[in-house]
Amino acid sequence: MRKLALILLLPLAACSSGSEGGEGTASTPAPLPSSPGSLGQPRDLATGLTVPWAVAFLPSGDALVTERNSARVLRVTPQGQKTPIGTVPGVEAQGEGGLMGVAVSPTFNQDRLVYLHFTASDDNRVVRFRYDGRMGPIQPIVTGIPKGGNHNGGRIAFGPDKFLYIATGEVNETQLAQDKDSLGGKILRVTPEGKPAPGNPFNSRVWTYGHRNVQGLAWDDKGRMYATEFGQNTYDEINRIEKGKNYGWPEVEGVGGKPEYTDPLLTWTTDESSPSGLAYAKGSLWAAALRGARLWQVPLTADGKAARPVPHFEDRYGRIRAAVQAPDGALWITTSNKDGRGDPDQGDDRILTIPLN
Repeated sequence: MRKLALILLLPLAACSSGSEGGEGTASTPAPLPSSPGSLGQPRDLATGLTVPWAVAFLPSGDALVTERNSARVLRVTPQGQKTPIGTVPGVEAQGEGGLMGVAVSPTFNQDRLVYLHFTASDDNRVVRFRYDGRMGPIQPIVTGIPKGGNHNGGRIAFGPDKFLYIATGEVNETQLAQDKDSLGGKILRVTPEGKPAPGNPFNSRVWTYGHRNVQGLAWDDKGRMYATEFGQNTYDEINRIEKGKNYGWPEVEGVGGKPEYTDPLLTWTTDESSPSGLAYAKGSLWAAALRGARLWQVPLTADGKAARPVPHFEDRYGRIRAAVQAPDGALWITTSNKDGRGDPDQGDDRILTIPLN
């Protein structure tokens, strides 16, 4: 078992260079919540996948799953039956890019819309299509997001406000993160049609900036927003996301203690995490770790601070990419062992389902 190297920060600033890929002076961790949630025994739900990147649930309880390198979208039932519904045209899967995020419209029963984030020939973009048992024509709604071999972000999710949040990376052009006119190194907030959402802080699509490479978005049961962020060589992060704030990259890595930047909720050393997908359930955040090869549980206090994180499944399943709560309350996680950085096992890549108590 690797030694835990963690800095836990209770007031919350900044970011860290490595790709997906400490113990130190810090505040005393917050006390554990009374019921932070516990995990049951995982089981394989679906196997034989290739880099399953994101999972989003339909009202029926079935899930749509993206495969980054194949550009396929699969429908996966709670019993594990998987059916391809289409291959997304125009996806260029190179490096860390390809078919990434998926989100289901909060009014799906009326509009049948599904949203995707992918790397195209000239940019990263968000598109949508109507789904009536098969994939309809692709309609771009946000284009011109910078693309690169690394740091493409890629997670999308509808928030409690019914607006679409889009995580983007700075594609190794670090100056983009501080440029509020660029869509790179940001969290964007848009209407279902891709326009700047009402109430955005800069009269643009930008919600927050100063990010290096965000790949996880989640909200707790009080509507507070959190995001995972890949560090450089030293610190990975979970940030509490608040309107208009600057999260520091590339001026600060980890905790900066500077009033112009927002400090992270907590940090890990990069070998312990490299966090991608993020879910909230039963009083805890659940962060999927790629290089760290584990699922991190981060219990939250009533005021949204972090108690000491708990690692689960260390080196048991390899690189973990996505974490999401299913309609039945279980957690689904996906492995990413065929992404060129893992060591695939028999049956990889896979989706696992884990009861949550």
